[in-house]
Amino acid sequence: MGGPEIERLIALLSRLPGYGPRSARRAALTLLRQPQSRLLPLASAMEQAARTVRTCSLCGNLDSRDPCAICTDPGRDQALICVVEGVGDLWALERASVHRGLYHVLGGTLSALGGTGPDDLSTQPLLSRIEAGGVREVILALGATVEGATTTHWLAERLAGFGVTVSRVGQGVPMGGALDVLDDGTLAAALMARRV
Repeated sequence: MGGPEIERLIALLSRLPGYGPRSARRAALTLLRQPQSRLLPLASAMEQAARTVRTCSLCGNLDSRDPCAICTDPGRDQALICVVEGVGDLWALERASVHRGLYHVLGGTLSALGGTGPDDLSTQPLLSRIEAGGVREVILALGATVEGATTTHWLAERLAGFGVTVSRVGQGVPMGGALDVLDDGTLAAALMARRV
């Protein structure tokens, strides 16, 4: 098919989420057909990101500076912290422009099957931020999975003694969603979180 360089490129691409061997071959072929306009700029951007991107020491976001642009933004509500599972969740909330406070990335959720316990999550930095004062509310924005619900409950218990409001993101019927295609858990959550 190709030389060892091409095989290595395909092998590395196939390790990316959502890429199998076929997708990796198609991507490699697209990049190699136009190396000047696609492959070289991508390689340069990846090298620069590898050199400059780091984890924010305050919230766990990825940025080229530490603390990150979100944590240092004076226009953000410093008393409001939204707790998310991963950086991808933080980025999704930022794309939606729905949160104007700060964030805290846990780095996962509790999972007995996955072997993730409380010590594997970034909870101590969150507790330290709250203990330092100035935090009014913590929003637990974890996924609507068994692990997310378990982690949300566990964190809510841990935060109960700190004198901050602990809220959770709403869950239930999505906009445009039909009831007959939703799973039982989503329907139950929607009914329990009903509003007048």
